[in-house]
Amino acid sequence: MVFPVLSTYRLQLRGASSGFGFTFADAENLLDYLAELGVSHLYLSPILTPVAGSAHGYDVADPTTVSAELGGPQGLARLSAAARARGMGLVVDIVPNHVGVDKPEQNQWWWDVLRHGPSSTYAAHFDIDWDLADGRIVLPVLGSDDDVADLTVDGDLLRLGDLAFPIAAGTGDGTGTEVHDRQHYQLVGWKRGVCGYRRFFSITSLAGLRQEDRAVFEASHTEVARWFIEGLVDGVRIDHPDGLSDPAGYLTWLRELLGPDAYIVTEKILAVDEALEPTLPIAGTTGYDALREIGGIFIDPNGAPALTALLESTGIDYQQMPAMLAGLKTTAATQTLASELARLRRCIAAAAGADHPQLPAAVAALLAHIDVYRCDYRCLAAILPAALAETQSAAPELDVALQLIAAALAGGGDAERSDEQERRDIRAGEPATRLQQLCGAVTAKAVEDCLFYRDARLVSLNEVGGQPRRFGVGAAEFHHRAAARARLWPQAMTTLSTHDTKRGEDVRARIGVLSQVPSLWAEFVARWESATPAPDPVTGLFLWQNIFGVWPASGEVTGELRDRLHTYGEKAIREAAWQTSWQNPDAKFESAVHGWLDAVLDGPVARELTNLVIRLQAHAENDALGQKLLALTVPGIPDIYQGTELWDDSLVDPDNRRPVDYEARCQALKSLQHRKIRVVKAALQLRRGRPGTFLRGGYHPVLAAGTAADHVVAFMRGDDVLVAATRWTVRLEQSGWGDTAVPIPAGGWSDTLTGATIAGAAPAAELFAELPVALLERSDG
Repeated sequence: MVFPVLSTYRLQLRGASSGFGFTFADAENLLDYLAELGVSHLYLSPILTPVAGSAHGYDVADPTTVSAELGGPQGLARLSAAARARGMGLVVDIVPNHVGVDKPEQNQWWWDVLRHGPSSTYAAHFDIDWDLADGRIVLPVLGSDDDVADLTVDGDLLRLGDLAFPIAAGTGDGTGTEVHDRQHYQLVGWKRGVCGYRRFFSITSLAGLRQEDRAVFEASHTEVARWFIEGLVDGVRIDHPDGLSDPAGYLTWLRELLGPDAYIVTEKILAVDEALEPTLPIAGTTGYDALREIGGIFIDPNGAPALTALLESTGIDYQQMPAMLAGLKTTAATQTLASELARLRRCIAAAAGADHPQLPAAVAALLAHIDVYRCDYRCLAAILPAALAETQSAAPELDVALQLIAAALAGGGDAERSDEQERRDIRAGEPATRLQQLCGAVTAKAVEDCLFYRDARLVSLNEVGGQPRRFGVGAAEFHHRAAARARLWPQAMTTLSTHDTKRGEDVRARIGVLSQVPSLWAEFVARWESATPAPDPVTGLFLWQNIFGVWPASGEVTGELRDRLHTYGEKAIREAAWQTSWQNPDAKFESAVHGWLDAVLDGPVARELTNLVIRLQAHAENDALGQKLLALTVPGIPDIYQGTELWDDSLVDPDNRRPVDYEARCQALKSLQHRKIRVVKAALQLRRGRPGTFLRGGYHPVLAAGTAADHVVAFMRGDDVLVAATRWTVRLEQSGWGDTAVPIPAGGWSDTLTGATIAGAAPAAELFAELPVALLERSDG
């Protein structure tokens, strides 16, 4: 029996070998709690067999089996049966774009290709650049090229420390170096920037699969299909579809495989002004677009000038952020992803019938003018020609190279190509496909993995799918987008936190309050920088906000908090790549940042941080409750990330994948004294009680009236549910509600959160007397 997906609860599963385990059995033990909370579906992180010790499961080593560490197929069957016995179902995260090859011996497909080369049964499974090194796969796994001299022969294996690689039959005589030179692979230093296969972005331990090949699709989806054939799973979440050769084609095959009733959502990261392709056979995205809208509505636009000025006091011209992003994209294309760019250049030159020394520069410049992950969806057809025009206008000297790109994208030139090797390399549409795949990787590396660690104006805006230059979301935009989602994608996922968000939802809510008190924040930062100056002012401004976001109201600096902030600080400065980076860490600068963090944690600034948190905590909690209720009730299927039914102080991964204290949550659910779990339960139970309202009901803005009307965000779902939340409560604390009222439709209404009965226009002071949110349901039938 298939249960309709009304809500999901995301669980991060992991085997015990990763450090701590959370298995199918652990998930089964939570079912009673989640059922009482009101969840309709467990939403599981990848469950196929990953590389041993994986902490996340996205490095699948065997896509044909369920992870034995999680409980294997029997554990999955037990979990599914136990969930169904409670009227619940399962949604599972699957990873079609790539597999884990960090430990080659654990990936049968990859191991066979390394041993047998192009003649391997699985050679066509991977997107391998066989022409890069005379028919050998270039593997950038060594510290340096010189490490080849240290390879040793161990039977039918080549070894170097913990690394092991297969030796082709009949090639095992001689020294390690001599044997290596006879293999179908070539081991090189990772800093060379050369890779012989398509990767997940720039991660060499994740090798891309060719899902455009029907045989590869079927081989990698046999186990997934079984889940639906046997009724174990109701839906899937598709990881990074934009990395595939043909996302739309893949999703069409997947829909045919899983059937018309399967719930399918994709991790499609939409730009602010990008529409989701309407012809895709899916329920929608995983909700980063909704996350931006819901969080943005609580940002006070009045704070933009002061916070911009504060950032610019560090020497940054905020108007130059677009230029900085263009530069970061160029760097990502020409350096981080140089191997992919070189392969694309060869592909374009072959298809167009000519090469040009400025082709790499032209491709990089073109990608800098594309603001989406990929633009070959039908509804985005106008983006690429516009980008070509903008690139040509900005850099006329690239005109000839841009014409070659256009010729290649059009299907190739007229030049005779008699070389058989070249013919093999040019598949129909390959230049366009590789351009789009590179576009997504460049966007991710430049925006999410760099710019979002540099823009220090208001870091709660620096979220996946976000646009920090847009300072929040206005009420008009919020309502229009919500109404459009109700019409077009009513079952798309909505979320506030995921395993990939840069900060947890409550941390973002607290940092967002700074938009209401920009002058106060500037005063505190100036005082802190005077007492404990950061090694770099921009880095300091960025980290001050994150420290404030997770700082405990108790002021207690635990060893765990210290470790978390040091880990986050190091990751943040390396991602920003201002003074240090992952590729070239600057030990002196990093040591200075770590020393500064300890000075903050142990010095007088700590007391001021505590005082500021206490001063603003009520406002932060109000916003956190408001955005939680909106996420649970706006059009779409809400996802609750593990543990976020109580306050959560997580930063970016792996911080947001720590063990969750479910005993505390079970107790909180019983007592319902915690305001957040009270809101979550009420909303989820209401969704279960009125599924038609939330699955098919419309969305209608409700406009408050009175002197403080702009402090209310309210809407109707269908004709029997009204949702209202307060915002910008710092100013509201000073002015009060005055004559502000929320119009309530005729009939009897009750607040599911407080039990209050309401009729007619509701004075805001009464509606929000107990909580900063209200969830009304019609009580007169």
